Amino acid sequence: MVHGAELLIRGRRVVTPDGTREACIHIANGSVERVAAFDDVPSGVPVVEVGDGVILPGLVDTHVHVNEPGRTEWEGFDTATRAAAAGGVTTIIDMPLNSIPATTSPEALAQKRAAAEGKVHVDVGFWGGAVPGNLGDLVDLHRAGVFGFKAFMCPSGVTEFPPLDLVQLREAMTEIAAFDGLLIVHAELPGPIEAAAERLAGADPFAYPTYLASRPLESEEGAVVGVIAASLATGCRTHVLHLSASSCLDFVDGSKGRVTAETCPHYLSFEAEEITNGSTEFKCAPPIRDAENRERLWEGLRAGALSSVVSDHSPCLPELKAGSFFEAWGGIASVELGLRAVWTEARARGFGLEDVCRWMSEGPARIAGLERKGAIAEGKDADLVLFEPDEASEIDPSELHHRNPVTPYAGRRLDGRVVATYVRGVQVYTDGRFPNQQVGRLLRRGAA
Repeated sequence: MVHGAELLIRGRRVVTPDGTREACIHIANGSVERVAAFDDVPSGVPVVEVGDGVILPGLVDTHVHVNEPGRTEWEGFDTATRAAAAGGVTTIIDMPLNSIPATTSPEALAQKRAAAEGKVHVDVGFWGGAVPGNLGDLVDLHRAGVFGFKAFMCPSGVTEFPPLDLVQLREAMTEIAAFDGLLIVHAELPGPIEAAAERLAGADPFAYPTYLASRPLESEEGAVVGVIAASLATGCRTHVLHLSASSCLDFVDGSKGRVTAETCPHYLSFEAEEITNGSTEFKCAPPIRDAENRERLWEGLRAGALSSVVSDHSPCLPELKAGSFFEAWGGIASVELGLRAVWTEARARGFGLEDVCRWMSEGPARIAGLERKGAIAEGKDADLVLFEPDEASEIDPSELHHRNPVTPYAGRRLDGRVVATYVRGVQVYTDGRFPNQQVGRLLRRGAA
């Protein structure tokens, strides 16, 4: 049913699935009614003129640790979704761990949804967790509306979310395949990490090369091979999270699309060689590897072996980032900076904004089954970003909107500026302000 446009947003560069073109976007009832010709401007309808800027589809970040309830002092729904809106992210999917309780039961999901109610500035969905204690009951979480199930193959860093061994992983996959669900996996095997710890006894724990050696390539490679084998054996749709080891790209490519993989802005931006002793703001797992590895990840994006780029926004209190690389919390807070970080590195390698949207909007939306998200097209939600690609500025952590201003991007010059962000046609961010508060919705799989 055509409602008639309630808002028009038009520009000379609109990134659509068919390429970048002049267009006037007709918005009605929160959706894109039409992507019309630039001069198709009905009288009496408000018009937003973008001028020389670019109109992008809102980013979909399927890898965000919000940490509420239970560790809200680390982040929380209000600050996480403010930061997302300021970064051009219009949909996030929250990870099931680091909150207390972890999202491993319908009751825990209900607690998390209650904690988020009335606090979200962008749309929010939820992953469930697959842990040893809930195998056999995953269908209940599926019916409750989670977008899929996260599993670890090594310790997660929090006791509430234990890992699965390979036997349990296959058990979970068999169960999830029966209802055509999705499993998302932190792919590092514990064995090589434990062996590395023995070899590194006595090495400098403040030196980044020590930390890098503590999470060797063999851990990630072995895990990815195991995940693919289990997925092919069980028929379970599977997605590898935050892939850092470019040596795994051939394995993923060889799965012929049955297993997909993502990487993150920090693996595409930083290199191990530049991380100085004690710079724990760079600590994450899997780790940031060397410059040659980074370039191979970019080639993986070019070749299509990697389907998406998402933040793995994993903040904590500043004091938890203190100490050696083995004492500090592992995680990088970047939901607000992902678009600019990836654009900075992408344009330097000859990619365009259409590529960035494919990796950061369309790809994540497809993996999560968010059919109304990820593109500027008729019938999609009017989730839009007004972006100035040729602006640039240095990152001042005090100006970021996530709760605790710790970031490895501090002082780094990044290209691009998010001028405004719209969620279902409502402006939620513009020039450092949030004119319409808490307009985000809590999404359920299938209804999204």
